Amino acid sequence: MHEAVTSVPPFVALAYLVAGVLFILALRGLSSPATSRTGNRFGMAGMAIAVATTLYTHDLTSLPEIVGAIAIGGVIGFITARKIAMTDMPQLVAAFHSLVGLAAVLVGAAAYLNPAAFGILDTVTNEIHNASRIELGLGVAIGAITFSGSVIAFLKLNGNMSGKPIMLPGRHAINLGTLAAILGLIAWFYVMAAPSLVAPWLFWTVIGLSFAIGFLLIIPIGGADMPVVVSMLNSYSGWAAAAMGFTLGNSAMIITGALVGSSGAILSYIMCKAMNRSFISVIAGGFGADAGPAGAGGAVIDRPYKRGSAEDAAFLMKQAESVIIVPGYGMAVSQAQHALREMGDLLKKEGISVKYAIHPVAGRMPGHMNVLLAEANVGYDDVFELEDINGEFGQCDVAFVIGANDVTNPAAKTDKTSPIYGMPILDVANAKSVLFVKRSMGGAGYAGVDNEVFYMDNTMMLLADAKKMVEEIVKGLAH
Repeated sequence: MHEAVTSVPPFVALAYLVAGVLFILALRGLSSPATSRTGNRFGMAGMAIAVATTLYTHDLTSLPEIVGAIAIGGVIGFITARKIAMTDMPQLVAAFHSLVGLAAVLVGAAAYLNPAAFGILDTVTNEIHNASRIELGLGVAIGAITFSGSVIAFLKLNGNMSGKPIMLPGRHAINLGTLAAILGLIAWFYVMAAPSLVAPWLFWTVIGLSFAIGFLLIIPIGGADMPVVVSMLNSYSGWAAAAMGFTLGNSAMIITGALVGSSGAILSYIMCKAMNRSFISVIAGGFGADAGPAGAGGAVIDRPYKRGSAEDAAFLMKQAESVIIVPGYGMAVSQAQHALREMGDLLKKEGISVKYAIHPVAGRMPGHMNVLLAEANVGYDDVFELEDINGEFGQCDVAFVIGANDVTNPAAKTDKTSPIYGMPILDVANAKSVLFVKRSMGGAGYAGVDNEVFYMDNTMMLLADAKKMVEEIVKGLAH
């Protein structure tokens, strides 16, 4: 499709440097909801510079095809971004990760089939450079793992596959054996005298095994651990892009991939810490699968609880001085964020303090709740992370929990047999009154553990669709 230029103009390195700086500024901007839009603009500008520079520095044999491909991709991305519901954002992110992984595999395959066009052919031996063999092997392996793993994550998040862990017999031995085989074949590919002529099956076998291990790593992971999975796959996609950057000799790809890979790895570590998971077990896969006895059945115990109505909730909050709202995945599913913001505004007009408490792993991707609240124009100053607000529940009049089960479950502190034991939680039980919005008492959250808060004396269960319940509460507050 193109032929690499042997002499690179001096401004190219500067252009790629500027693009790299813009990518760093983009990551910095995305670290806070208040600056996320600016961060996105920096990232878009950096990518535009990187793409334009790459096209300029190559002798293009089919410019219309490249422009056409960019136009098609841009239109698809624009339409998707405009139409996608915020509740479907986690699976969209997983789908995008899969495309990054697949792109890395396709680029690696093209480089293997035509190494001269990519400048990785040793003209003396007529073989691929040794260093390029390692880059190719690692690039296609990580890319294939990212692709198949992201496809499984998409299917689980989209409801096409059960969110429950799917346990394969001897999965740890299978995973370790497959990973060892992939690394062994890449090493063999490196040391072989003529890999492209003697043993092309090595390269294709690495890709096949990598597709398989991506599937095997993600399929035993349950829905409750999906925020970590999304973050982990984000990291994988970055490292795949970086490896391909070495193969293409493109510093912008190397910088971008390294930034995405390292930031994704750091975020995965933070998410693991928030869930009391081992980072090593995340990388190994199936980290959420070894549930203890309490999580095995996931049955909800038939116990007495106090049920209330929207009118009861409105009356209780009108008498309060402070309300802390705890959003969860139930809010996302019912798309109740706009009604929730309206409820908060009405309470503020009554002189009531309103704050939003966010657990790091609430929802199905990192920052899921922050994104939804930002979409509803909830003020950034009203949103607090777990460590910043947890101490305030003891002085809070009402904790309003909307679809957040596992992240408020005291079993994480008290039950050593629970699959969520050790996970930091939002201490809503310490509030004077707890209003818990839940569709019914029949579900026990993604971790399959009943929540003791449901049955506490200071808890009132509001059983209904979250959006409808909040809208009814808004009507009650308005009168």
